[in-house]
Amino acid sequence: FMSKKIKKKSKETIHKNPWSEYKHDVFEYPDGRGGNYYYLETSGGVMVVPVLPDGRIILVQQYRYLAGRHSVEFPSGGIKQEMTLTQAAILELKEETGYDADELISVGEFEPSRGLLKDRIHIFVAQVSGGGAPTHDTTEDIEIMVRYPDEVEALIRQNDIWDGETMAAWSLVRHQFITN
Repeated sequence: FMSKKIKKKSKETIHKNPWSEYKHDVFEYPDGRGGNYYYLETSGGVMVVPVLPDGRIILVQQYRYLAGRHSVEFPSGGIKQEMTLTQAAILELKEETGYDADELISVGEFEPSRGLLKDRIHIFVAQVSGGGAPTHDTTEDIEIMVRYPDEVEALIRQNDIWDGETMAAWSLVRHQFITN
């Protein structure tokens, strides 16, 4: 298989808000034909798999407007411009669950929808203890759930966890918790 390079001719931002930019690129194929590409670009995000001393996993449940239903997920959020990945992960964990990370380990990254979005998600595992009160913002209505790893597996199989980012994050870390 030989890769054929597509050449970007121009780019523009069609719309920008605090979370993302809607962009349009004009490009050229190797044979000279032109094309247009429209996509959403963000500053990326972090997702944290919080683990309690007894091995249980902390998840959050929140309403997702586009889906019109509640979603069970790992704590996650966007990376603010001035933050490192670690700072963003610690902040999201604290905001959404009230827990502090005793230890935070980077385990991987992925692009959730590489054809439509430019939105790299960085995954962390956090050993946590001593939770406090969550400090999420006014747009979030979050409920904390605590489950054993086999229960997380069951939630995925039953489609109670349907969030693709959560399932991708779990696929990166599940070997640490599931031995079969």
